Parts: sequence; structure tokens; C-alpha cells
Amino acid sequence: MDRVLVATSLFLMFSALGQDNAQQTSPEPAPKRILGIIPNYRTSPSLVPYQPLAPKQKFKLATQDAFDRGTFILAALFAGQGQLTNSNPSFGQGVKGYARYYGTSFADWVIGDYMTEAVFPTLLHQDPRYFRRGTGSGWSRLRYAAGQIIWTHSDSGRTQFNFSEIGGNAAAVAISNAYYPDNRTATDAASRLGTQIGVDMASNILKEFWPDLYRKFGRKRGGK
Repeated sequence: MDRVLVATSLFLMFSALGQDNAQQTSPEPAPKRILGIIPNYRTSPSLVPYQPLAPKQKFKLATQDAFDRGTFILAALFAGQGQLTNSNPSFGQGVKGYARYYGTSFADWVIGDYMTEAVFPTLLHQDPRYFRRGTGSGWSRLRYAAGQIIWTHSDSGRTQFNFSEIGGNAAAVAISNAYYPDNRTATDAASRLGTQIGVDMASNILKEFWPDLYRKFGRKRGGK
């Protein structure tokens, strides 16, 4: 499923390449979901003017993302992939096995959302939001979207290393060792961390280009 997200992100990116949105005068409000599934509550249409979030707002964002209907769907899809590839043999197959895959998959999403969007951002005074650029060439926007995995903004608005993303996902992976009995080695943990960061990067790319693609293909469907 992570490969599907990456492939979809690249499709959206290449579809938007060549579009220069420098003449866009006002940022568009972010839709609640991308592709009707992926939660998009923490996307901000612009960095300017910068308004920091209070801890309560950070936990609200994490709750919206963690318990959105799209998260339940994504958990079901990842659970299906896990069962299909027999990634945790001790879970078994059939309905009972799928229930275990689904429960752990959903736990991954919820814990990851709270660690990267609420707990670590609150403790480290960092902003968990993705700020769309929305202008410039497709390649510059691609680099910008991918880069927000590495850097973010502090509550004071300064740019700094994204400890919340890296540390939050590392903490979520460490917690997941409690319910993944078949995958507790350092290699397994590194693989899960890399996958999660890759999925988050793909998500950023989707967040950056989705309004362009929605506007482009939405108009075609509407006959404009």
C-alpha cells in the first residue's frame, strides 16, 4: 500500500509539472480528504501570515486525522496487504487473522498521528502542519513538499529540523514492537520507520499537488 501512495503521488506530481501557479492570488482552502480517503486536516493553504497552534489545537488535529473515516479505510487496506503477504505469520489467516492485522494497522495510524502531530510537537514546540507552497514550477514544489519531512517550523515561526516527524515516528515504531511479535529486530524497526517516513513524504506531495489536479480534472468532469 505504501508503494501505491508513492506511485499516486508521483502521478499527481508529473501531471502538475509545467504548471506555473505564480499568478495565484489567494490560497485555496484545503479539502478535508485527498482522493476522498486520505485525511488532510493538518494542511495549511499558506505559511503567511503565520499563526502558531496551541497544544489543544495540535491534539485536535491528531484526533481528526486518527479517527477520520479515511483512516479506518487506510487501516483496512494496509491490513489486507499485510495478510496477503503474510507479514506476521503468528496472526494467522481467515477472519480472525484479518481482525488482528486490522487492529494493529489501525493502532499504527492512531499512534503515529498522535506522536507526530500532538505529543512531540507539543513537547518540542514545533508546528505539525504541512504548509502548501502552491506557486512555482512543479519540480520546485516537489522538492519543497519532500523537504517538509526534514524541516518544519517552530511555534515562533523559525525553520528547524523536523524532530517531531522523525522522533514521533521512531517512538511509534518502538511502541508497535509490543503488538508485532514477528517483527522485533532492529532491521524490522528500521524498515518500518523508513516506510512510515516514505508514506508521510508521499502524503506531503499529494497535499501540495492535489488542489491543482482536483481543479484540472474537476473542471473536465463538469464539462468546463
